[in-house]
Amino acid sequence: MPYIRVTLVDNVFSAEEKHEMAKALTDVMVRFEGSEAFREVVWILIEELHTDGWHIGGRPFEGPKSLMGMLERSKTVYESIDGNPATREEFARLAPPISA
Repeated sequence: MPYIRVTLVDNVFSAEEKHEMAKALTDVMVRFEGSEAFREVVWILIEELHTDGWHIGGRPFEGPKSLMGMLERSKTVYESIDGNPATREEFARLAPPISA
């Protein structure tokens, strides 16, 4: 029995959208398993967390504002790295600290 757990920020998707999501995920599992009979044993759990439970980069999630800030910081790090680090240590050495 496959069990798929989806965690979302609350109030982003409507009940109808969550039902559609569960159906689509079930369809994917049936396609990979190869038998329509498999559909009846696919379990999907969709959980929603209040925004207080979400953090990005150690900062509280504030919706699109948080996402845009995180993308800007990531872009700054990406653009500041000289070369192509292949290890975590090399990356840490090349990537400058980014202030909050």
